[in-house]
Amino acid sequence: MAARIGDILLKTHRITRELLDQAVAMQQTEGGRLGAVLLKLGFVTEEAIAQCLGEQYGLPYIDLDAHGIEPSLIRLIPSAIVHKHLVIPVSKTSTALTIAMVDPTNIFAVDDIKFIVGSNVELMVATESALRRAIDRYYDSTNTLQDAMASLEDAGMEVMEEQEDLSPNLGELKQAGQEAPVVKLINLILAESIKKGASDIHIEPYEKNFRIRFRIDGVLYEVMAPPMSLKNAMISRLKIMANLDIAERRLPQDGRMKVKYKSKTVDFRVSILPTLFGEKVVMRLLDKSNLMLDMTRLGFEPQALADFEEAIHAPYGMILVTGPTGSGKTTTLYSALDRVNQPETNIMTAEDPVEFNLRGINQVQIRENIGLTFAAALRSFLRQDPDVIMLGEIRDQETAEIAVKAALTGHLVLSTLHTNDAPSAITRLLNMRIEPFLVASSVLLIVAQRLLRRVCGQCRAPIAVPTNALVEIGLTQEDATSTTCYKGAGCERCLGTGYKGRIAIYEVLVLRPELRDLVLSGASAIDIKRAAIRDGMRTLRMSGLRKLKDGITTVEEVLRVTFKD
Repeated sequence: MAARIGDILLKTHRITRELLDQAVAMQQTEGGRLGAVLLKLGFVTEEAIAQCLGEQYGLPYIDLDAHGIEPSLIRLIPSAIVHKHLVIPVSKTSTALTIAMVDPTNIFAVDDIKFIVGSNVELMVATESALRRAIDRYYDSTNTLQDAMASLEDAGMEVMEEQEDLSPNLGELKQAGQEAPVVKLINLILAESIKKGASDIHIEPYEKNFRIRFRIDGVLYEVMAPPMSLKNAMISRLKIMANLDIAERRLPQDGRMKVKYKSKTVDFRVSILPTLFGEKVVMRLLDKSNLMLDMTRLGFEPQALADFEEAIHAPYGMILVTGPTGSGKTTTLYSALDRVNQPETNIMTAEDPVEFNLRGINQVQIRENIGLTFAAALRSFLRQDPDVIMLGEIRDQETAEIAVKAALTGHLVLSTLHTNDAPSAITRLLNMRIEPFLVASSVLLIVAQRLLRRVCGQCRAPIAVPTNALVEIGLTQEDATSTTCYKGAGCERCLGTGYKGRIAIYEVLVLRPELRDLVLSGASAIDIKRAAIRDGMRTLRMSGLRKLKDGITTVEEVLRVTFKD
């Protein structure tokens, strides 16, 4: 084999005859493989040796630093096998799993993996250093979490069948929640969520399994499945950290905790919900360093941004932001408040919960259990000489009535509604029994928004999409012909997903005189929408297609979050 490697190196002009002879002489003296000797002498690179091995055995070479790996592949091969044989899964088809390895002659590794995955195995060659980096990248957190779970077992905890526990022992729960291995495991989960840029952590018990998922860029990914025996101890630990009642397992609980990770402090909003097989925990990460208050960077198109800025600088009236949970409404409202936050302006907010503390703004946490509702807070605000009022959400008729009256009596009111698009917010207010003339007089502007995942800028590549398919989703024939669509291949930066970060798309409806007349006449949301489009409003689908044309997102993302107009 040594001669063949040398021949290939010579043939491909990667080394001279003199250097090869020098390496062969050293190999005869010190032993070892010729490739290792050449690397030690610095005559060739790792990439050159790996490429030659590929040529020698008729296998392709792969640069793992530039190739992302799908998270689902990582779970196919156990960490112990990956480290033992220095291999990593690269891709999978219905008939075979492709792995990258340093030594393609290692038939024991191939046999082990064939047995584990139950399918054929195809090989690619990679450099050792790139393989080790890939293993650290994709298996590091899993290994650490597995080590932590092993520590739990070493501490004397036994995996047992799930049994119904009707009367939990408070002392045992508290002690289990403060065991060092459990603390270590929870800390690792929190640290991993921050490192990966997750927005939420889901800890979910089921009848026969227990899983943890992270929501990253709006999509949930399973990251680990701890043994069922850890369920109560882990949840008790989280309750202790969030100052919740660890003995209460029948009612929902909400709390907060603060974690310092490296140089940043992250707040976690903790929600605990009793389910059929135990308590489910969802933690929302509130990282103020990620809060973007620059309105020009949120994703507004120029005309929509101009309309929004004009509305927030109005002396009075109501601005509504609509969309589902997790669509970025709070960020949009905070950005608006930041823009109008001046020493001469009294700004008051009622929120449930207060997600971020904003300097110079009076923020109130709603506590419905003691009677501090949105309506009660709003009544109190009106006695505090406010200029700008923000309500976290208009949930009922009473709150809507007070908000409308505040908007008509010299206050700028910002709030949110849960509707699918901007015109539907009008219908929602009317359904709350707000008179049409009050809606037409008070509402200045309505924004509907969604969050699209950005295609990863590091691994994105153009893809061919049929013109008729682009026309079908809403592009004109001319735009469909000239638009270049992209898709991310998956890389280290985007954790193999092809997406990195998110950007908002907006539908901004300005209630100009024609639309106010329609509201007064009791027009439907469809009629209002048609009139708004004629007046220049760009719908969510139009805004998403603009991001597609600009190469910011993908066709799949536009279809995922918007409906065709």
